[in-house]
Amino acid sequence: MKKTYTIVAFSFALLFASCGSEDNKPVVDNSSAINVEVIQVETNDTSPFLSASGKIQATNSAELSTRMMGYVTKVYVNVGDNVRKGQLLVSINNSDLQAKRAQVNAGITEANAAFNNSQKDYNRFKNLFAEKSASQKEMDDMTANFEMAKARLEAANQMKNEINAQFAYSNITAPFSGIITSKNVEAGNMANPGVPLISMETPGNFEVMAMIPETEISAIEKESTVDVLVKSIHKTIKGKVTEVSTSAKNTGGQYLVKITLDKTDANILSGMFTTVQFPVERKATAAMVLIPTDAIVTNGQLSGVYTVSQSNTAMLRWLRLGRTFGDQVEVLSGLNSDEAYIVSADGKLFNGVKIIPSSIVPKGKEANLETK
Repeated sequence: MKKTYTIVAFSFALLFASCGSEDNKPVVDNSSAINVEVIQVETNDTSPFLSASGKIQATNSAELSTRMMGYVTKVYVNVGDNVRKGQLLVSINNSDLQAKRAQVNAGITEANAAFNNSQKDYNRFKNLFAEKSASQKEMDDMTANFEMAKARLEAANQMKNEINAQFAYSNITAPFSGIITSKNVEAGNMANPGVPLISMETPGNFEVMAMIPETEISAIEKESTVDVLVKSIHKTIKGKVTEVSTSAKNTGGQYLVKITLDKTDANILSGMFTTVQFPVERKATAAMVLIPTDAIVTNGQLSGVYTVSQSNTAMLRWLRLGRTFGDQVEVLSGLNSDEAYIVSADGKLFNGVKIIPSSIVPKGKEANLETK
């Protein structure tokens, strides 16, 4: 019986030993490596120009609103319509103003009749007083009545001017010739004082509003020529600094600089974002790390680049980016000047995939990266 127990225990020991040996076998990664091209990080010890972000807007633009409350009777234009100066754009119900104008006209008629009658009495008593047929008291009373009638007529006329001014706010007209860029109201809506109803601008003349930090605003000079890179169409347009703000009280510590763009055939539109490059030579406090914007991998609000690990696998490195210089962007942290990064791959890149790095490619090689 004892011998049987010994054999069973020995069998269980062999079983556990075989299981342990299976678990300790290394996992072999049979996936094939993909070819990638890498480039060395480029550094720049001096910044040749000061760069700032900006936004294009029309030189002549307006947001039209009203000073009166009322229901919109009709909207005569749509977005994209060309309009001429003085053209009717929106009409607001003004039946109450029409009633007030009728009352004012009646008051003017009454005041005018009283004035004419008072003027006749005044002239008659003036002659009588000259002939000593009327007392000084009678002459003073008649003069006072005449002046009061004259004042009432003037007040009635001024009230008519006020009503006419209110009528101008019930009919919204174009202040200049241009194109309708937005329509925020429809017939039947309630128009409220100060709320924009129609926006319009004059096409062809554009300017850029750039925000400059306080550390750089002293280097910006008025009338200087700048390069404006329009990011969406990849065009660079010349411009001239026309205004430099001297206060950042209401702009969050940033100073506004206005640049008037030169005439161009480029298809630029209001609202496009730009990078303004000012001809300001300055020394950088440290060597800047620059990488092409095409090499950047984005995931939501995160930006990164694929690098090569010591075991020849792809490794996604998240970065903190700074200013944009043309087709390159400054790396503030996450990538050192002695490292290389992947700019293109023959397959899909993700963390840990085996790669075969090639020699360093020339600057400007376009990236073709995909994230997992």
